[in-house]
Amino acid sequence: MVFSSITFLVYFLPIFLLAYHLTPHKFKNACILIFSIVFYAWGGPKFIFVILGTTFLDFFLVNKMHEAKTTKTKKQFLVLSLVMNLGLLFYFKYSNFFIENINAVLGLAGISEIKWLKIILPIGISFYTFESVTYVVDVYRGIHKPLKNFWHYQTYILLFPKLIAGPIVRYHDIADQITDREKNYTPDVKLSGFYIFCMGLAKKVIIANTIGSQADEVFNLDNSQIDTAAAWVGALAYTFQIYFDFSGYSDMAIGLCKIMGFRIPENFNNPYLSNSITEFWRRWHITLGAWMKNYLYIPLGGNKVDTATKLYRNLFIVFLLSGLWHGASWNFIIWGAFHGLFLVLERLFLLKAYNKMGKIIPTLLTFLIVVVGWVYFRTEDLSQANHIIKTMFSFNFTDGKFALHNDFYFSLALAVLFSFFACIPATKALQLKVYGEHHNSTSHIVMLFSSIALFYISLSYIAALDFNPFIYFRF
Repeated sequence: MVFSSITFLVYFLPIFLLAYHLTPHKFKNACILIFSIVFYAWGGPKFIFVILGTTFLDFFLVNKMHEAKTTKTKKQFLVLSLVMNLGLLFYFKYSNFFIENINAVLGLAGISEIKWLKIILPIGISFYTFESVTYVVDVYRGIHKPLKNFWHYQTYILLFPKLIAGPIVRYHDIADQITDREKNYTPDVKLSGFYIFCMGLAKKVIIANTIGSQADEVFNLDNSQIDTAAAWVGALAYTFQIYFDFSGYSDMAIGLCKIMGFRIPENFNNPYLSNSITEFWRRWHITLGAWMKNYLYIPLGGNKVDTATKLYRNLFIVFLLSGLWHGASWNFIIWGAFHGLFLVLERLFLLKAYNKMGKIIPTLLTFLIVVVGWVYFRTEDLSQANHIIKTMFSFNFTDGKFALHNDFYFSLALAVLFSFFACIPATKALQLKVYGEHHNSTSHIVMLFSSIALFYISLSYIAALDFNPFIYFRF
């Protein structure tokens, strides 16, 4: 079940909101948990037992770790929890990939392939595994005490708005809200949540879906049918599709959580305005970047190392693994290495060069690098990805055999407008106001009617179009 579906918008969400607001305060977490289990089981009924089982074991392992008297015992429980969580992630997400590559090598050597039953990936396993890791590590580090109520821990992990695609919520950012969120449960906060949810829905349905349909049409062409125009249309369409698809979903998750009284972290901050790849990763999928920094980059030594070579090594390892986290495929690894390479180059000399160019040129260059990177992210066939990137810069405008959809121009214009809307202080301030919680009565009326209009326009798009993918659903 995805947020941008009739099932969720017309049936699940209204029933949940009615039940949630009628439920007495002390039972609200139970209401959330019941609906979260239904939400997850709707798309993966077999795998609900995997997540329930791991959370059950994790809860008791972490409490035992917290009660342990010696550092050695604490580490043993930490390792046990990490092995369980990361082991399950590896088994479900990467077993197929590694067996396929081993078989490819065996085939070259003339050795019989390993017989292997294809494993189906549980929905959202990358996201809730990372949250389980934050729980055990934050408790181990003494950042926060563990939750004493098992059902509260289940609520943290299974909270349905962020369950299958984030944002990745670190345990200590939400722990106190599980037990006490009355201060967040105000009309202004709930209305702000509704506004943000509707804006996210519109970003996903009106912009991402329309542009994504055009992107798919280009990427489904044979290499012989792709000329420079088609290559650029496909690359740019996917660039905007993935941003509005994922940031739209994140907005919906943040908005729903606000309606329920939770404040979860922002996940995007106008990433295409970045002046460098370093800045891009401070603005794109912010919660993943924070996770990688706190639970991988810093443990590796971060930038507190004795040589620049070790610093570059750490950066490169983090982004290789970031690529692999997105999917068990070589195109994701190459995409991660591509970004890691530019992060290293920026540390070496590019940032100094950018500082001499002003703001516009570095922003355009960074955007170009990101667009090229998205081609690798989108295309599992590496030969096709290389062909598209080569064609983008070959200035061959003769062989293309594709048609632009009539509504593509409108959605592309919206995508460009809202991607670069906050480029000046005045428009940035307007964006902050729209997404903020401090509205007077007039702005509340404007935001309320605008949000209702966006909601019903989005519903009409969903009902009229068959194309409604969710890119991050498989991660």
